[in-house]
Amino acid sequence: MMKKLLTCLAVSTALLFGGLAIAQDKAAAPADAKAAVSAPADAKAAAPAAKPTEEVKKPKIDKGDTAWMMTATMLVILMTLPGLALFYGGMVRAKNTLSVLMQVMVVFCLIAVLWVIYGYSVAFTGGSPYFGGFDKIFLLGVGAESPAATFNKEVYIPEIVFAAFQLTFAGITCALIVGAFAERIKFSAVLLFCALWFTFSYLPIAHMVWYWDGPDAITSEETKKTVEAAAGWLWAKGALDFAGGTVVHINAGVAGLIGSYVVGKRIGYGKEAMAPHNLPLTMIGAGLLWVGWFGFNAGSNLEATGVAGMAFINTLIATAIATLSWLLIETIARGKASALGGASGAVAGLVAITPACGYVGVLGALAIGAIAGVVCFWGVTGLKRLLGADDSLDVFGVHGVGGIVGAMLTGVFAAPSLGGVGIFNYITNEADKDYDMIAQLITQGTGVLTTIVVSGVVSLIAFKLVDLTIGLRVSEEEEREGLDVSSHGEGAYRL
Repeated sequence: MMKKLLTCLAVSTALLFGGLAIAQDKAAAPADAKAAVSAPADAKAAAPAAKPTEEVKKPKIDKGDTAWMMTATMLVILMTLPGLALFYGGMVRAKNTLSVLMQVMVVFCLIAVLWVIYGYSVAFTGGSPYFGGFDKIFLLGVGAESPAATFNKEVYIPEIVFAAFQLTFAGITCALIVGAFAERIKFSAVLLFCALWFTFSYLPIAHMVWYWDGPDAITSEETKKTVEAAAGWLWAKGALDFAGGTVVHINAGVAGLIGSYVVGKRIGYGKEAMAPHNLPLTMIGAGLLWVGWFGFNAGSNLEATGVAGMAFINTLIATAIATLSWLLIETIARGKASALGGASGAVAGLVAITPACGYVGVLGALAIGAIAGVVCFWGVTGLKRLLGADDSLDVFGVHGVGGIVGAMLTGVFAAPSLGGVGIFNYITNEADKDYDMIAQLITQGTGVLTTIVVSGVVSLIAFKLVDLTIGLRVSEEEEREGLDVSSHGEGAYRL
């Protein structure tokens, strides 16, 4: 009896506490539900404190910048095809017109293929301060959504567009070289040399001057150390080359000079007339180069900003005054202003302003253009005689000399006191207030000398290797017949 009584008591107690628990849960439910509904507001109120560590704004593609960069890429192609091809084609003799057009076009195509296979990876990935790696061969990982290393952390252009833009730079640089040994070199030799030179001269110089990991790689106040860890050697030293004074023009100019020595002089050089056969073609080519160069220079900003606008107008006015200064000195020296001089002066101005266009003001652009016109005129006359080279289309006299002038004067006119922007500080996101012109000129000189040495050594070895394997020069009979017929079986004109 007692056992039954205790069992009933236990069951009653359990039911009592169970009921109280259920009642408490029901009474608490509305409050809990209300808390659950208001949770987002509470979280939103607390968000500002957690945002710096928990919520990061994802950068997005800037459609305007991307459209501008695709346009700039097409403009650089216009510089090469047909701009450079016509500029060179009009300056050679009629029997070699097509050979030059073919060399420019096919070299560009060759370099485009090599660029996507390994060129972009070697130029624009990490590895060392002097040479990139092979992480992006065949453009692996370079897609429509991967960002390029631009200066803006909130928006970006697709890396695939940046890769295409840089492809055109590599293509035109190699195409520039062919003008130095035009009218006497084998077509196959041109292609093999350009492949070797592109690999061992263009890519390392491009990496040293232009490679960096972007602003996210700058993580401390010790700017120099963090930049050195994420950039090419000359970029980390502070060498200024906005659009290719060293990478493109000095690099190609030195290669052309070495080529003119190794390949040798044209048959009859200095004894027979070798005047340009069609100056209207050359003038048209120069005009197309000038138009395309806006993509070359302003596009190198990678963003459609005020800096791109400054590069744009500097490219315009430096070219204009270089044309005038070249024609003035030519008139003084020779008594007449020539069409070839006008076209050459324009290109000299374009070359010289290239490294400086985004760093100098209007005063600097006018000064650089005026000086380049005079110095480059001397480069294709007095200096050419001193060197004794048969640089057929004055690649070194215009591009090599103009590139050196522009690179060094960038160090002068980048000074804020002369209207320049100074040196950009990637920690403060503004130009440094103290500009040491002497120190910058030393840095610029380092970049110039490095490019001359690398291009000179690589060019000499590459030309010698080509000569030992397939030979550099066509036969005397083929040269006298003209490379249009002997190399391509065609003629530029119906005679």
